[in-house]
Amino acid sequence: FVSAWSNLILTLLHCSSSDSLLAFHGTALITRRRLLVPSLFETTSSQFVPETEIHHQRKRLLPSIQLPRHPTHEGVNELLERAEQLLASVYESSTIATSSTTSDCSIQQEKSNNFCKHFFQLEKVFANSYVDLSKIEMIGFDFDYTLVTYTNDLLSTIYDQALQRLVQEKQYPVRLQETLTGKFDPFFSIRGLAVDKETGWIAHLSYTHKVAVAWEGREKVSSERLRQEYSGKQTLRPEERKKRLKPLNDLFSMAECCLIADTVQFFKDNNIPFFPRSCVEDILGVISATHISGDFHRLVASNPEKYFEPKPHLASVLQTLKDSGKKLIFVSNSPFWYVDAGMKHVIGPDWRATWDAVIVSAGKPSFYTDSAKPFREVSSRTGRVKFKKIDQLETGEVYTEGCLRELTRCLNWDTTQETSSPSPVRSRFQAQTNAGISLASPKVLYIGDSLFADLVDAKREFGWTTAAVTPEVKTELELQSSADYVLTQQVIETLTHTLRRVQDVLGPGIRSDEDVALMNLVEAIASQWRDEQTAILGNPFGSVFRARFQPSLFAHSLRRYCDLYMAGVESLRHYSPQHRFYPEDSRLLSHEIQMDNECWDL
Repeated sequence: FVSAWSNLILTLLHCSSSDSLLAFHGTALITRRRLLVPSLFETTSSQFVPETEIHHQRKRLLPSIQLPRHPTHEGVNELLERAEQLLASVYESSTIATSSTTSDCSIQQEKSNNFCKHFFQLEKVFANSYVDLSKIEMIGFDFDYTLVTYTNDLLSTIYDQALQRLVQEKQYPVRLQETLTGKFDPFFSIRGLAVDKETGWIAHLSYTHKVAVAWEGREKVSSERLRQEYSGKQTLRPEERKKRLKPLNDLFSMAECCLIADTVQFFKDNNIPFFPRSCVEDILGVISATHISGDFHRLVASNPEKYFEPKPHLASVLQTLKDSGKKLIFVSNSPFWYVDAGMKHVIGPDWRATWDAVIVSAGKPSFYTDSAKPFREVSSRTGRVKFKKIDQLETGEVYTEGCLRELTRCLNWDTTQETSSPSPVRSRFQAQTNAGISLASPKVLYIGDSLFADLVDAKREFGWTTAAVTPEVKTELELQSSADYVLTQQVIETLTHTLRRVQDVLGPGIRSDEDVALMNLVEAIASQWRDEQTAILGNPFGSVFRARFQPSLFAHSLRRYCDLYMAGVESLRHYSPQHRFYPEDSRLLSHEIQMDNECWDL
């Protein structure tokens, strides 16, 4: 889409007259006022307002498409006039599309495997590198947010339990608990954020570790304050970054992110002095204690219908992989009684029969790096740990602790017959073998949701094939297919190409004050449209995969450490166990991508 739209923009902006533009689009609506179009929700200040049904019924003021003019340069003004006409025409097309678009993705189409292209795109498995599933011999799965996913009730419960600990154990004001209990906001946080311990800010980082946007409590930090705090470039030195920034990478972290922001906002609203580092560390501590205590685990296990989302296709996906001859390994950091309740709910009482090994309380990521930690068997009847030597993992039984080396030994899994030459990773870990068993092999596929707890070590240390469960893909693709989002993307692309063309017209000489002022004004309009795009995505930080106009640090890590990514494990039902995944585009540098955007005079 971006490539096609860029070609169109370049063609139209290079037109010698506006007649070509009008001829191409039929008619163009030129407007000098702000526009009203339907949007998901409305904001009126720097504070973020979450999505509600009321907002669906309103219209939102969009940024202007009126472009400034150069006081003296007619060539630049002609270009700006053509760009403005194009923007007006784009808006007119968007309003027509909004009024006529209907959904045709029905349940009947899905059941007959004849569902529409849009639905398949939401369920697609995306590839960062070439993966041949026929070469995969073993597939490991995480539990939380991979085999099972949770309703927002779980994060709300974690939020409230941590808040209670904050008041009872850390002596925070009782009024804090009275004000915030039940106030977890699922529309505030996203994955891949970081909290700055020195300021208490919640930050969204680009792939260059630049702070693209930050929020102090529920108020957006201005660009000027960001530059002042982060030495003008909005970034920190590596050693300082490690001390100040705490990553919030998994889906569980959305609760602690929201609690940090709400607590900081409470202190600000009530003029209560506080030290940000102490506040952040207190909240991180009570969140950790909430996880360790098992309190919310017991609630979830006692009421699975409330906390687990249904997984109608999961059992068939696992059985298909099993029938194709692949070993299936269940590896979770959660205790057996908890995962047993969840798996019984989403699959059935005989869920363990599908797995070649079930490992609980695994202690990832140290599970990958320990070299001699034995497994212990867990009684599936009482949940108690048995004291017996484990030399072989049996189907239907449950094991705890252990390590990767013991896993390969106890499964008698031999990966030494490799047809390709040994990789540096494989050679480095060849010493950690027992009876010809290698720990490093691309024949293992591991699927999980947490990049740094599940996937980074598996890829970096052992060269495994890795797949990330990223439900945000489906959510964002749905929103990005809306007419409102397409409009914002087209406007941003048009303004960006306009800025490039304006500089071409101005030439390589020294810029005058008028030139600089004009560029700043157009950039400001583009920034306003990026804010509009963020609003459509339903949270104050925007896309999980984009930090303003750059790839996010999360997206960078996803591309670096994950061969595949998908909205959920059930997406695999659309693919053969022998399917070969080809990456869409492995190009990284601008000069490679720009080849698609050139206009050729044939």
